[in-house]
Amino acid sequence: MSTEAVVTFDSLDPATGDRVGSHAVHTAEQVRDTVARARAAAAWWAGLSFAERAERLDRWRGIIARRLPQLAELSHAETGKPTSDAQLEIVMALDHLAWAAKNARKVLGRKRVSTGLMAVDLGASVEYLPLGVIGVIGPWNFPVFTPMGSIAYALAAGNAVVFKPSEYTPGVGAWLVDAFAQVVPEHPVLQLVTGLGETGAALCRSGVDKIAFTGSTATAKKVLSACADTLTPVLVEAGGKDVLLVDADADLKAAAAAALWGGFSNAGQACIGTERVYVHERVYDDFLAILTAQAENLRAGSDPEAAIGPMTMPTQPRVVAEHIADAVRRGARAVIGGQSGVGDRVVQPTILVDVPEDAPAMVEETFGPTLAVNRVRDMDAAIELTNASRYGLGSAVFAKRRGQELARRIRSGMTGVNLVYLFAAVPALPFGGVGDSGFGRIHGPDGLKEFTYAKSVAYRRLPAVLELTTFARTAAVDKLMATLTVLRHG
Repeated sequence: MSTEAVVTFDSLDPATGDRVGSHAVHTAEQVRDTVARARAAAAWWAGLSFAERAERLDRWRGIIARRLPQLAELSHAETGKPTSDAQLEIVMALDHLAWAAKNARKVLGRKRVSTGLMAVDLGASVEYLPLGVIGVIGPWNFPVFTPMGSIAYALAAGNAVVFKPSEYTPGVGAWLVDAFAQVVPEHPVLQLVTGLGETGAALCRSGVDKIAFTGSTATAKKVLSACADTLTPVLVEAGGKDVLLVDADADLKAAAAAALWGGFSNAGQACIGTERVYVHERVYDDFLAILTAQAENLRAGSDPEAAIGPMTMPTQPRVVAEHIADAVRRGARAVIGGQSGVGDRVVQPTILVDVPEDAPAMVEETFGPTLAVNRVRDMDAAIELTNASRYGLGSAVFAKRRGQELARRIRSGMTGVNLVYLFAAVPALPFGGVGDSGFGRIHGPDGLKEFTYAKSVAYRRLPAVLELTTFARTAAVDKLMATLTVLRHG
């Protein structure tokens, strides 16, 4: 028996620094072995019918739902977010799990395809078959909802999954995998590997058929580099610098409440969190007055009464402080909070105004509870400033008359009209970004197809009308084909 010591790491409570759990640092060899086991499991899982897989996924969903308080408490311990917010995240994930299980056959199942006039003697079909083994590298900020957007859809499509959760939330990942094993005990269809960045890199190089990654843009580039040698395709959901537009006819109270939730919930640690707000000059002063009044009683802390939890990553408060300090140094004002509210673990909400457009607070992902609120002459100017960003993930528009029009003009994967965040709660809507926010989609039909390949089949159903693909093709056939082409297309 091997006497090699097992290397471990701890997940910590971000509010106190206390140890929540201890987990193995899986080596590259262990990751490869895990993927090899998944390969055999994938063949069995893919061999089940859509209905059989759905039944197992529904039972998994039942376990998660019945043990909701337990999972929410674990998420709270590892991320610091309020337990009620952790519960909301899990509830949203369950809706997606239900949708994926129910709709996989309709989206991916074999369908007949029209062959057209030139191939009238043929039949054709297309179906979407599982890729095999999917590696999912999950984030820490929404440790249930976000990775489940890949895991649930990949499983429903017939793949096995190897899940590498963030090193900050490995306990949540282990909980989900253990719960799945209770309903699928026969084969390791969903497995866990834990560790730091090296473990994630090993998963990229392990021979999986696709990687689904959620995290920062900088880390996404490392993932793409690691996957390049093996031509492993990658789905990337990276950072964002999401905007909220407030038009002159907007409901200002609703817009202010949405901006605060979008910017401050989860301590601002959300890829689709609001970081920039552009307000029409005619309502700017009124909006800012409402916004600051609503924000006055919001407080970050680790106690149950705090609406905002501590920062999960210990290095992130420094980034937030730097963005605030730079903006103020260059003429911005903090009308709520400011640099003095940035502590080692807890960051109080901050609202900045008159922020230069080239400041880091406007162009880089802050990932903390800050809002940069600037005045614009009109919504055309707001759209121009919005689309100048290299990011394009989520966005929001508050307007009565032009909401839909403005939403379509924003270069982003998702936009809420008179709402924030809730596009992520609609299982049928694809979720993903453009530019430095990534590529590929989770959720909805696009999310199911993301973990498959299209299998096209053409077959002869009638004797050939025109023998085209043969060296015995005659001049008469060529002439007839030319005549038909002119009639159809000329």
